[in-house]
Amino acid sequence: MRVRTLASLISLSLALAAGPALAQQDVDKVFGGITAQADQEYGSLSSVNGGITVREGAKVESAETVNGGITIHDRARVGSAETVNGGITLGEGARAGSLEAVNGGIRLAKGARVDRDIEAVNGGIRVAEQAEVVGDIENVNGAITLRGAQVGGDVTTTNGDIVLAGGTHVDGGILVEKPTGNWWKSEDRQVPRIVIGANSVVAGSLVFEHEVELFVHPTAKIGPVTGATAQPFTDTLPPRSK
Repeated sequence: MRVRTLASLISLSLALAAGPALAQQDVDKVFGGITAQADQEYGSLSSVNGGITVREGAKVESAETVNGGITIHDRARVGSAETVNGGITLGEGARAGSLEAVNGGIRLAKGARVDRDIEAVNGGIRVAEQAEVVGDIENVNGAITLRGAQVGGDVTTTNGDIVLAGGTHVDGGILVEKPTGNWWKSEDRQVPRIVIGANSVVAGSLVFEHEVELFVHPTAKIGPVTGATAQPFTDTLPPRSK
């Protein structure tokens, strides 16, 4: 996973702020939020301490912040969005090239589209109906919930639950990676729960490198499974074993 460090983002923003004047469509701040106005076009938006808002129908090449969330409103277009401390929201019918957050969740509304990958470290990922992610979805900590969504690549987590509902279709596979560090040794750790709901499809392999609870609805279709035994369910799931 490519995660830009806090230090590098701060250095970049400070260098830009101290350098020659930028083109008018670029906005760079050390303190304060940035708003891209509706139906306007911008180059890069960069902030160290402040959130970024992209209004309806606006077009932005890139949006980056260190301390703040990024909100991309309905039908807006962003080439890439990255934040360290904050979440990212992609509105209805909005489109982004890629989304990346370190400490914060990522949300896609109905009909949103990401042309490449979604990556998070500490944060959940939620994708609503009719939304599409052309590439991969990946996080370390936090639930990944896909409802009536289309994913062209793989879905990967380490410690989080994965829920596919509403006829979600994943063209790739599912991977739950083996964690490292103190979490793996903790007696209080929660076993991830992987739920493949009604009419959902995972075309590729399901690979589990550590213990999980795997539940598959009778109407779902999945590829080969390694590292877990699928349990059937219909309306409700049983209580967690751990």
